[in-house]
Amino acid sequence: MTRKLYYEDPYKMEFESKVIKIDQDERGFYGVPEETAFYPTGGGQPHDKGTMNGIEVIDVEEVEGEVRHYTREKLPAETENVLGSIDQERRIDHMQQHCGQHIISAIFDDQFGIPTTSFHLGKDTVTIDLDTDCLSGDLLEKVERRVNEVIRNNYPVETKWLSVEEAAEYPLRKPLAVDGDVRVVIIPDIDYNGCGGTHPHFTGEVTAVKFLGWTRNKKQVRLEFVCGYRVLDKLEQKHRVLTEMKRLVPRPEEKLVEEVDELITSSKEKDKKIAELEEQLLQYEARDIISESQEDRVIQRVFKDRPIKTLQSLGKAIIEEASDAYLILISEQENQLQFVLAHGADIDQNMNGVAKQILPLIEGKGGGKPNFVQGGGKKIIEGDAFAERVKNLL
Repeated sequence: MTRKLYYEDPYKMEFESKVIKIDQDERGFYGVPEETAFYPTGGGQPHDKGTMNGIEVIDVEEVEGEVRHYTREKLPAETENVLGSIDQERRIDHMQQHCGQHIISAIFDDQFGIPTTSFHLGKDTVTIDLDTDCLSGDLLEKVERRVNEVIRNNYPVETKWLSVEEAAEYPLRKPLAVDGDVRVVIIPDIDYNGCGGTHPHFTGEVTAVKFLGWTRNKKQVRLEFVCGYRVLDKLEQKHRVLTEMKRLVPRPEEKLVEEVDELITSSKEKDKKIAELEEQLLQYEARDIISESQEDRVIQRVFKDRPIKTLQSLGKAIIEEASDAYLILISEQENQLQFVLAHGADIDQNMNGVAKQILPLIEGKGGGKPNFVQGGGKKIIEGDAFAERVKNLL
């Protein structure tokens, strides 16, 4: 068994140790030191990163009693001792997030009867699943305020290895799922929990907690939050966004939401008006095309870079007026052709059959209703030549 220095001193960022094993498995190269300060993935907390003898440690997992340190490249076979160095910023961050989660879960459970069912420490934020179907803004405000009070009061954070019988004497938040000794994390009068993660010695080191929002997850609620230095990171991100917003919308901060809401409403109204005008223009264009094609039973046009939705709208407008005509509309683009094939109400022919015959010309796909199909493929053939092939079939 590897001696786990991170339990003895979570602030220990460097260590020396003999190497028990150097090997490789499906995850990659790994080394097993006799003792380690690297925390392995477990209990919702990610592994530490760092180096051993200057070689990057990219993953740490506990497998069959071994704490395997997966390295970017293989440790030399003759390695007898290693100097390990932990990524201090990552370790402190994980300690802040994990301890913050303990306090949050304790307040939700003890004061509001909402237990935590799972915990995930992510790269940017932390989430817990709470056994409830809704969280009100008032409740979140109360919990967040109380959690930050606990942090400011700087309670000690103690850890003890206890037998199951000894641990049962404490008001544990969850029943223990082990038979042997268990590590209990204690924040006096706040939290008593079996936990194998790394934690600071005092709640004040968590610095602060900020709730970011919640979503429904199955029949529970998933709460997202940040602790410690991540709060400052989020504040900096939001400050940059707000500063840029004020440059684009020169209004006081308290008026920005109102102003942006007005801009969005105005933009939606303009978009609606533009769509109406575009529809009118398509109607005029459809009439012009019909007028120019009075003697033609097959109306065909080839356009450059027109979206397929525009072809569809134009096609529908044309066949509504030209009930006895076939229609071929093609859009040539840099590397592809798109088309609409249709006919008016006085014609009885399934255009899917026509499309099926011409799609191989462009290695394409398409289909639709018997009187109106659309499709597209590669620009293997010019649009005019493609249109003529379709016309010949009609």
